[in-house]
Amino acid sequence: MATIYKEFIVEADASRVWDALRDFGAVHTRLAPGFLTDCKLDGQGARIVSFANGLVARELLVGIDESNRRLAYTVTGGKASHHHASAQVFALGEERSRFVWVTDVLPDELAAYIEPMMAQGGVAMKKTLEAAG
Repeated sequence: MATIYKEFIVEADASRVWDALRDFGAVHTRLAPGFLTDCKLDGQGARIVSFANGLVARELLVGIDESNRRLAYTVTGGKASHHHASAQVFALGEERSRFVWVTDVLPDELAAYIEPMMAQGGVAMKKTLEAAG
């Protein structure tokens, strides 16, 4: 199993970053606009997200941990035999946060495709979250 780990600093309060992250159906407007172009809830606990590169994925919500500001989801129905991801926000004082995004994927070869997408997504998230403040 390949693990892709992305971490970045956001110049925004952790509560505000968490509020955007936990808004599962608004990921395309509150967290990563431009990287994501659309998001629709499917009524079965999942969202259908459309990426700027044309990819469409179904992401099933696994859980939201309010006390630890952590959200977990899994991608279903794609090329991966296993895809699980989590994102977590840590406070670094007032108006500064650490955003940690981890994806586990099988087969390992898919990591070469997913890693650059996560890098682009991280850039979009940081830009959006810092501009919202």
